[in-house]
Amino acid sequence: MTGVSEVAEASAPAALKATGITKRFGHRLVLKGINFSLAQGERVAIFGPNGAGKTTLMRILATVAAPTNGQVVVDGIDPQDDPLEARRRIGVVSHHPYLYDDLTARENLRFYGRMYDVPELERRIAETVGRVGLSARLDDRVGTFSHGMQQRIAMARAVLHDPEVLMLDEPEAGLDQDALDLLSDLLKEPQEGRRRAALIVTHHLDLGLALSDRVAILVEGRIVLQTSSAELDPGSVRQLYSRHDSKGIRNGGEKR
Repeated sequence: MTGVSEVAEASAPAALKATGITKRFGHRLVLKGINFSLAQGERVAIFGPNGAGKTTLMRILATVAAPTNGQVVVDGIDPQDDPLEARRRIGVVSHHPYLYDDLTARENLRFYGRMYDVPELERRIAETVGRVGLSARLDDRVGTFSHGMQQRIAMARAVLHDPEVLMLDEPEAGLDQDALDLLSDLLKEPQEGRRRAALIVTHHLDLGLALSDRVAILVEGRIVLQTSSAELDPGSVRQLYSRHDSKGIRNGGEKR
């Protein structure tokens, strides 16, 4: 196991690259010079204790928040130069579905599909909703869905435009085991004939290890360690927390 203060460059071309990322809220420095590279087809899980900066980092990498300093490049595109094209390369599944309750599932997906100029949109909508097992509810208002069903539609939305990178921000919230299996299947779905890259932030240690190739541990705004997921189990992750953070892990997992 090799600990490093920043994530090393991957040998494959980068699907996502962050250089020198800092984020300040007033006098508080939340992210402290993050360097991060996600190779094409690679899956990385980010773990970290409360207040480590995971949510802030994810928002910056997803191009919905700007860093105070530093640069993010998505599949070779700088979001400051072409924000829409950069966001076309990203699909996000969060613990919040970010859907319009008054619209049907079809209308929600049509809205996002048109935003990203998805070709053969109606066929793609039917295909992705079929993947998440909700074809029968395609024309029902999302506001009538359970949280778990809304999360399934959010999964369909995340892959509708066939993104280069999937970003999963505590995606397991409200999902039953069948839906978790669907989430795993989405990660395995090829993107234009190759494995899709994924960045996973979760407090569910077993899930993060199972879905990832590499683990990065974020503590107090810095990446303090990265290693292969194959070298870890939940117990060893807890030990790493205890080594790098005085708070350690509570109750079998950490929360944001």
